[in-house]
Amino acid sequence: MAIRSVLHVAPHPDDELLGAPASLFALRDAGWRVVNLACSLGRPEQRERRLAELQEACARAGYELLVELEPAAALAAVAPALVVAPSPFDDHPAHRRAARATLAAVAAAGAPDRVWLWALYADLRSPTLLRPVAQPRIDEIEHALAAHAGELERNDYRRALRGRLELNAVVGPERLFGFGSQGLDATRAELLTELALVEGRFVLCAPRVAESDELGTPAEPRTLFGSAGPGS
Repeated sequence: MAIRSVLHVAPHPDDELLGAPASLFALRDAGWRVVNLACSLGRPEQRERRLAELQEACARAGYELLVELEPAAALAAVAPALVVAPSPFDDHPAHRRAARATLAAVAAAGAPDRVWLWALYADLRSPTLLRPVAQPRIDEIEHALAAHAGELERNDYRRALRGRLELNAVVGPERLFGFGSQGLDATRAELLTELALVEGRFVLCAPRVAESDELGTPAEPRTLFGSAGPGS
């Protein structure tokens, strides 16, 4: 059986361990090839330091690394079965640019037909995928994230990672399955928006709790946005 690949689009070094790390690690453990595209290395005076940190972080995480390619070029190079990227509604300009470029490239290529979106600086719009996260997985993620020592010294993003995972475990089930739904039998969870590319448009997939590395199926024909991205 051919090895399936997932392309993760990271606007900055460290986003590969802040956006959807539990899902990427689950895919890796299930035998997927995980390729992280770092769209930027930060300010010119930071590039050498951040590249070294990024290389170490990806080595710890078991990711392959591409640096400063356009998403379309990375798609052509990797031919992934799945793309994971920031949401175009995430409240950081670099995240929105990377998201829109990625979604436009996927739509133009007509593949892959599944995309998972995450958000760091804003509430995730229309979440559909909930992944319980156990403490050993968090420890593994934080071990890789610790390679970004310069960024963690500036701002300790481990706190954001932990807090978001705890919040998702509480409100995630109700956001996916309706208010009043039964709570999750886990103390931490990752929350994503899963899209299917259907006839050139991105359609929300059915809400679900992730089991391992499976891909979801399209739900009702309600589009999050058209092939050209938000505002189209």
